[in-house]
Amino acid sequence: MIEARGVKKSYPGRPVLRGVDLHVEEGETLAIIGGSGCGKSTFLKCVIGLVRPDEGTIVVDGMDITRLHSETDIAHYRRRFGYLFQEAALFDSLSVWENVTFGLRYLTDIPVAHYRGVAKDKLALVGLKDVEDLRPSELSGGMKKRVALARAIAAEPLYILYDEPTTGLDPIMSDVINDLILDLQKALKTTAIVVTHDMKSAYKVASRIAMIHDGRVLAAESPEAIQKTDNPYVHQFVEGLSQGPIRMKLKEFEPETAAEARG
Repeated sequence: MIEARGVKKSYPGRPVLRGVDLHVEEGETLAIIGGSGCGKSTFLKCVIGLVRPDEGTIVVDGMDITRLHSETDIAHYRRRFGYLFQEAALFDSLSVWENVTFGLRYLTDIPVAHYRGVAKDKLALVGLKDVEDLRPSELSGGMKKRVALARAIAAEPLYILYDEPTTGLDPIMSDVINDLILDLQKALKTTAIVVTHDMKSAYKVASRIAMIHDGRVLAAESPEAIQKTDNPYVHQFVEGLSQGPIRMKLKEFEPETAAEARG
C-alpha cells in the first residue's frame, strides 16, 4: 500500500535521506529503527506529506504523493492517516475530548454535536474513561500518550504513523502502549509504521523491521531475521553495543539531528 523508491531529502548543509527504498504491505506494522538523526522521522513526515522529498517517489494506494502540489489535494490525502507525535503534542488549553476530536472538523463530515461521543468511544479503545473534561496538565505521561493515540484514530484512518510511541515512558507503561498498538491494529485493520529506538517495542509490535543508517535502508526483515542478522551495522544497533562499525560515525548524527530540527 505504501512504496518508497529512491527517496532523498537534504536540509541546509546536510543530506538526511540518501535514497530510501521501502515498502509497507497492507495490514502490516513496519517498525523503522536506526540511530538518532538517521532520518526516521523525516521519512515519516515525507509519507504523510509534511515534508516534500528532494528526489524519489512515494506511492500510496497507487497515488504518487510527490506529485501533489495543491494544499487541497494534500489535505485530502492526509485524511488517510492518523499520526502519533513523539511528545503527544496535546493542546494545553483544550480538554481531553477537545484534543481527541480536534481534527474531525478538517478530516470528516461528522456533526459537531457527535464529537464528544466519538471522543468517549476512542478513549475507551485506549483504556481511558471519565477523563473527557480533564486538561493535559492533569494527566500522567502514559495517559497523555493514550489520549494522543485516541486522537490519532478518531477519524478512523487507514494508516497510523507512530513517532517514538514509548519515548519517556517507564517499562510497564511502554508495554501498555505496545499492547494498544497491537490491539488497535487488530480492531481497526489498519496499516502502521512505527518509528522507534526501543527494540523491545519493535520486536513486539512489528511484522517487519527496517533499519535506516546513513540515509539508506540496510535491512527490512522479520523480527526473527533481524535478531539473527549477520549485518554488522544492524547487529550492533539491535544489540545496543558500543563497539562496532557505527561507532566511527557517531559524530555524524549530531549535526544531522540539528538539521532535521531546523527543517
